[in-house]
Amino acid sequence: MSAVPARVRIKLCGFTRPGDVRLACELGVDALGLIFAHNSSRRLSLSQAGMLRQAMAPLTCAVALFMNNPRAEVAAVVARIAPNVLQFHGDEEDEFCRSFGLPYIKTIAMGGEQSLDMQATVETFPHAAAFLLDGHAPGAAGGSGQGFDWACLPKDSPKPLMVAGGLSPENVYGLVRAHRPWAVDAASGVELAPGIKDGDKMRAFIAAVQRANHENAAG
Repeated sequence: MSAVPARVRIKLCGFTRPGDVRLACELGVDALGLIFAHNSSRRLSLSQAGMLRQAMAPLTCAVALFMNNPRAEVAAVVARIAPNVLQFHGDEEDEFCRSFGLPYIKTIAMGGEQSLDMQATVETFPHAAAFLLDGHAPGAAGGSGQGFDWACLPKDSPKPLMVAGGLSPENVYGLVRAHRPWAVDAASGVELAPGIKDGDKMRAFIAAVQRANHENAAG
Protein backbone atom coordinates (compact mmCIF):
# COMPACT_ATOMS: atom_id res chain seq x y z
CA MET A 1 0.00 0.00 0.00
CA SER A 2 1.20 3.50 -0.73
CA ALA A 3 1.35 6.02 2.08
CA VAL A 4 -0.66 9.22 1.86
CA PRO A 5 1.72 11.79 0.36
CA ALA A 6 2.84 14.56 2.68
CA ARG A 7 2.67 16.90 -0.30
CA VAL A 8 0.84 16.45 -3.58
CA ARG A 9 3.31 17.28 -6.32
CA ILE A 10 2.65 19.40 -9.40
CA LYS A 11 3.43 18.54 -13.02
CA LEU A 12 2.50 20.87 -15.86
CA CYS A 13 2.63 19.52 -19.39
CA GLY A 14 2.73 20.60 -23.02
CA PHE A 15 5.22 23.48 -23.00
CA THR A 16 6.33 25.08 -26.26
CA ARG A 17 7.84 28.43 -25.15
CA PRO A 18 11.03 28.92 -23.09
CA GLY A 19 9.49 31.86 -21.21
CA ASP A 20 6.65 29.66 -19.97
CA VAL A 21 9.17 27.06 -18.83
CA ARG A 22 11.18 29.62 -16.88
CA LEU A 23 8.05 30.99 -15.19
CA ALA A 24 6.84 27.51 -14.22
CA CYS A 25 10.23 26.77 -12.67
CA GLU A 26 10.19 30.06 -10.77
CA LEU A 27 6.73 29.19 -9.44
CA GLY A 28 8.05 25.93 -8.02
CA VAL A 29 6.52 23.31 -10.31
CA ASP A 30 8.00 19.87 -9.61
CA ALA A 31 7.97 18.53 -13.17
CA LEU A 32 7.48 19.82 -16.71
CA GLY A 33 6.20 17.68 -19.58
CA LEU A 34 7.67 17.89 -23.09
CA ILE A 35 5.49 16.18 -25.67
CA PHE A 36 6.77 14.15 -28.62
CA ALA A 37 3.56 12.24 -29.44
CA HIS A 38 2.80 12.47 -33.17
CA ASN A 39 -0.89 13.34 -32.81
CA SER A 40 -0.45 16.11 -30.23
CA SER A 41 -0.91 19.78 -31.04
CA ARG A 42 1.88 20.42 -28.53
CA ARG A 43 4.40 18.11 -30.23
CA LEU A 44 8.00 19.35 -30.17
CA SER A 45 10.89 18.88 -32.54
CA LEU A 46 14.25 17.95 -31.03
CA SER A 47 15.54 21.49 -31.57
CA GLN A 48 12.49 23.05 -29.90
CA ALA A 49 12.75 20.65 -26.99
CA GLY A 50 16.44 21.42 -26.63
CA MET A 51 15.69 25.11 -26.10
CA LEU A 52 13.02 24.28 -23.52
CA ARG A 53 15.37 21.90 -21.72
CA GLN A 54 17.99 24.62 -21.45
CA ALA A 55 15.40 26.97 -19.94
CA MET A 56 14.57 24.54 -17.13
CA ALA A 57 15.88 25.05 -13.62
CA PRO A 58 18.44 22.43 -12.50
CA LEU A 59 16.23 20.71 -9.91
CA THR A 60 13.03 20.63 -11.97
CA CYS A 61 12.18 17.19 -13.36
CA ALA A 62 11.98 16.96 -17.17
CA VAL A 63 9.41 14.43 -18.39
CA ALA A 64 9.42 13.35 -22.05
CA LEU A 65 6.01 12.15 -23.26
CA PHE A 66 5.43 9.63 -26.06
CA MET A 67 2.52 7.76 -27.63
CA ASN A 68 3.48 4.77 -29.77
CA ASN A 69 6.63 6.50 -31.03
CA PRO A 70 9.20 4.24 -32.70
CA ARG A 71 12.10 3.13 -30.54
CA ALA A 72 14.55 5.23 -32.53
CA GLU A 73 12.59 8.42 -31.82
CA VAL A 74 12.47 7.76 -28.08
CA ALA A 75 16.19 6.98 -28.08
CA ALA A 76 16.94 10.20 -29.96
CA VAL A 77 15.03 12.25 -27.36
CA VAL A 78 16.81 10.51 -24.51
CA ALA A 79 20.21 11.21 -26.11
CA ARG A 80 19.50 14.84 -27.07
CA ILE A 81 17.24 16.10 -24.28
CA ALA A 82 18.39 14.00 -21.30
CA PRO A 83 14.96 13.77 -19.65
CA ASN A 84 14.74 12.58 -16.06
CA VAL A 85 11.60 10.50 -16.64
CA LEU A 86 9.75 9.03 -19.64
CA GLN A 87 5.96 8.97 -19.93
CA PHE A 88 4.11 6.61 -22.26
CA HIS A 89 0.49 7.13 -23.40
CA GLY A 90 0.09 4.42 -26.02
CA ASP A 91 0.18 0.66 -26.38
CA GLU A 92 3.77 0.37 -25.22
CA GLU A 93 4.60 -2.71 -23.16
CA ASP A 94 6.64 -2.78 -19.98
CA GLU A 95 9.72 -4.20 -21.68
CA PHE A 96 9.75 -1.35 -24.22
CA CYS A 97 9.11 1.35 -21.61
CA ARG A 98 11.95 0.26 -19.34
CA SER A 99 14.45 -0.48 -22.11
CA PHE A 100 15.76 3.11 -22.20
CA GLY A 101 17.29 2.94 -18.74
CA LEU A 102 15.14 5.69 -17.21
CA PRO A 103 12.20 5.66 -14.78
CA TYR A 104 8.91 5.66 -16.62
CA ILE A 105 5.32 6.70 -15.99
CA LYS A 106 2.56 4.70 -17.69
CA THR A 107 -0.65 6.51 -18.53
CA ILE A 108 -3.97 4.76 -18.01
CA ALA A 109 -6.90 6.15 -20.03
CA MET A 110 -9.91 6.63 -17.78
CA GLY A 111 -12.36 8.04 -20.33
CA GLY A 112 -15.52 6.34 -21.57
CA GLU A 113 -16.50 3.18 -19.73
CA GLN A 114 -13.01 2.43 -18.48
CA SER A 115 -12.60 0.96 -15.03
CA LEU A 116 -9.35 0.60 -13.13
CA ASP A 117 -8.04 -2.77 -11.99
CA MET A 118 -5.03 -1.62 -10.01
CA GLN A 119 -3.65 -5.10 -9.40
CA ALA A 120 -3.82 -6.03 -13.09
CA THR A 121 -2.27 -2.70 -14.06
CA VAL A 122 0.69 -3.20 -11.76
CA GLU A 123 1.13 -6.77 -12.98
CA THR A 124 1.14 -5.57 -16.60
CA PHE A 125 3.63 -2.77 -15.93
CA PRO A 126 5.66 -4.03 -12.96
CA HIS A 127 8.59 -1.68 -13.60
CA ALA A 128 6.56 1.54 -13.88
CA ALA A 129 7.69 4.19 -11.43
CA ALA A 130 4.18 5.66 -11.31
CA PHE A 131 0.83 5.60 -13.10
CA LEU A 132 -0.92 8.62 -14.57
CA LEU A 133 -4.71 8.34 -14.64
CA ASP A 134 -5.92 10.61 -17.45
CA GLY A 135 -9.40 11.56 -18.59
CA HIS A 136 -8.93 10.86 -22.29
CA ALA A 137 -10.48 7.86 -24.00
CA PRO A 138 -8.31 4.83 -24.87
CA GLY A 139 -6.26 5.56 -27.98
CA ALA A 140 -6.86 9.32 -27.77
CA ALA A 141 -4.30 11.95 -26.89
CA GLY A 142 -4.27 13.67 -23.53
CA GLY A 143 -4.35 17.41 -23.00
CA SER A 144 -7.90 17.76 -24.27
CA GLY A 145 -9.36 18.83 -20.93
CA GLN A 146 -11.48 15.71 -20.48
CA GLY A 147 -12.00 14.71 -16.87
CA PHE A 148 -13.20 11.53 -15.19
CA ASP A 149 -15.00 10.55 -12.00
CA TRP A 150 -12.50 10.84 -9.16
CA ALA A 151 -14.66 8.52 -7.08
CA CYS A 152 -13.05 5.63 -8.94
CA LEU A 153 -9.58 6.53 -7.66
CA PRO A 154 -8.23 3.65 -5.56
CA LYS A 155 -7.70 4.44 -1.90
CA ASP A 156 -4.50 2.41 -1.86
CA SER A 157 -1.95 1.73 -4.57
CA PRO A 158 1.44 0.01 -4.52
CA LYS A 159 2.73 2.64 -6.96
CA PRO A 160 2.39 6.45 -6.92
CA LEU A 161 -0.73 7.69 -8.73
CA MET A 162 -0.88 10.91 -10.71
CA VAL A 163 -4.17 12.44 -11.85
CA ALA A 164 -4.74 14.40 -15.08
CA GLY A 165 -7.67 15.32 -17.27
CA GLY A 166 -9.65 18.53 -17.04
CA LEU A 167 -7.73 19.89 -14.05
CA SER A 168 -7.84 23.65 -13.60
CA PRO A 169 -7.31 26.29 -10.90
CA GLU A 170 -11.03 25.96 -10.15
CA ASN A 171 -11.18 22.23 -9.42
CA VAL A 172 -7.70 21.04 -8.42
CA TYR A 173 -8.15 22.17 -4.80
CA GLY A 174 -11.08 19.78 -4.36
CA LEU A 175 -9.13 16.87 -5.85
CA VAL A 176 -6.09 17.42 -3.64
CA ARG A 177 -8.12 18.08 -0.50
CA ALA A 178 -10.34 15.02 -0.85
CA HIS A 179 -8.20 12.41 -2.60
CA ARG A 180 -4.53 13.34 -2.09
CA PRO A 181 -3.02 11.74 -5.21
CA TRP A 182 0.75 11.55 -5.37
CA ALA A 183 0.73 14.25 -8.07
CA VAL A 184 -1.57 16.31 -10.27
CA ASP A 185 -0.92 17.09 -13.92
CA ALA A 186 -2.40 19.88 -16.05
CA ALA A 187 -2.01 21.13 -19.62
CA SER A 188 -5.07 22.78 -21.15
CA GLY A 189 -6.30 24.01 -17.75
CA VAL A 190 -3.40 26.47 -17.51
CA GLU A 191 -3.31 27.59 -21.16
CA LEU A 192 -4.48 30.35 -23.45
CA ALA A 193 -4.19 27.97 -26.41
CA PRO A 194 -2.53 24.56 -26.94
CA GLY A 195 1.10 24.92 -25.86
CA ILE A 196 0.70 28.59 -24.87
CA LYS A 197 0.64 28.83 -21.09
CA ASP A 198 -1.22 31.48 -19.11
CA GLY A 199 0.94 32.83 -16.29
CA ASP A 200 -2.03 33.82 -14.13
CA LYS A 201 -3.62 30.38 -14.51
CA MET A 202 -0.35 28.66 -13.62
CA ARG A 203 -0.04 30.83 -10.51
CA ALA A 204 -3.64 30.13 -9.49
CA PHE A 205 -3.29 26.39 -10.11
CA ILE A 206 -0.14 26.14 -8.00
CA ALA A 207 -1.65 28.29 -5.24
CA ALA A 208 -4.73 26.04 -5.10
CA VAL A 209 -2.60 22.90 -4.72
CA GLN A 210 -0.41 24.55 -2.09
CA ARG A 211 -3.46 25.68 -0.11
CA ALA A 212 -4.93 22.18 -0.15
CA ASN A 213 -1.57 20.71 0.86
CA HIS A 214 -1.34 23.13 3.78
CA GLU A 215 -4.85 22.30 4.96
CA ASN A 216 -4.26 18.56 4.59
CA ALA A 217 -1.08 18.83 6.65
CA ALA A 218 -2.92 20.77 9.33
CA GLY A 219 -5.56 18.08 9.53
